[in-house]
Parts: sequence; structure tokens; C-alpha cells
Amino acid sequence: MMDKKGMDLILWRHAEAEEFADSIPDRKRRLTPRGEKHAKKMAHWLQHNLPHKHRILVSPTDRTQQTANALELPYDVEKKVGVDATVADALAAANWPTDPGAVVIVGHQPALGRIAALLLGGKEADWPIKKGAIWWFSTRTRESEPQIVLRAVINPDFL
Repeated sequence: MMDKKGMDLILWRHAEAEEFADSIPDRKRRLTPRGEKHAKKMAHWLQHNLPHKHRILVSPTDRTQQTANALELPYDVEKKVGVDATVADALAAANWPTDPGAVVIVGHQPALGRIAALLLGGKEADWPIKKGAIWWFSTRTRESEPQIVLRAVINPDFL
């Protein structure tokens, strides 16, 4: 029986940002020059691979918006994928797993790692996701069974 493709969920952790300091509020931390370079590399890859039908949800922090800006595509700033995001909030914002097309979440740890653990392992756990990396999941139906497939994990160092 043929596979029926469903939704794509792309988790993109913000690229490397300035170190936390008392003088800079966390939400205002900006990307480092290395982070900007990595965001551009990942954005270039995504521009060539992102499905035509997609939505992009970005945390309200400066570093996530800078990361998303590298894509040069419109996005929505969404508190439900912000620094204090829960897995449930982020998945609800993405309308996982029923939204047609693809949803890119540009967000933070630990929420992104917890989402990855839930989707692959069936329960939340504190999985590490490298700064600037993407984890791309898809839903599909095979022989009448819904499945979640990890399509790609790409770190900026590999591009």
C-alpha cells in the first residue's frame, strides 16, 4: 500500500547568541557573528527544501527572529514557542499533527528537545538540540497506521 503523506514539523533552534549577562535582558540577546553565519547556512538549505505550503512560527526573542530573518520569508511571532514554551503549547500553536503542509518552529531549548523526544520516543525528555540545527519530522499513514518519521537532522557545521 502506498504511503499517505501528512504534516511536516520543522524544529529550528536559534543560532548561537550572545552570552547571558545581567546588562542584557534574555529576550534581547542577539546572534553572534558565528550565529549569523550559521543562520544563513541553514536558511539557504531550508529555502531549497521547504515545502511551498508552510507557516513559520517564531519566538518573540531577538535571537530567534534574527535566525528566522535569514530565511527572508514572512513569519508569525508566537509566544507559545517562546523561551518558556511547553511542548503542549508549541504543538498546539503548530496544529500538530493535523495542519496540512509544513510548520517551522524557530525556538529554544529545552522545549524543542522535549518535542523531539516526545515525537520519537513517546514521552518528553531533555534531549539536546545543537544551536542553529533543524530536526524535520513528518506524519504519514502506512498500511492504515499513522507514523511519525524523522526526515532530517542537520547542524550548520555540516553545510
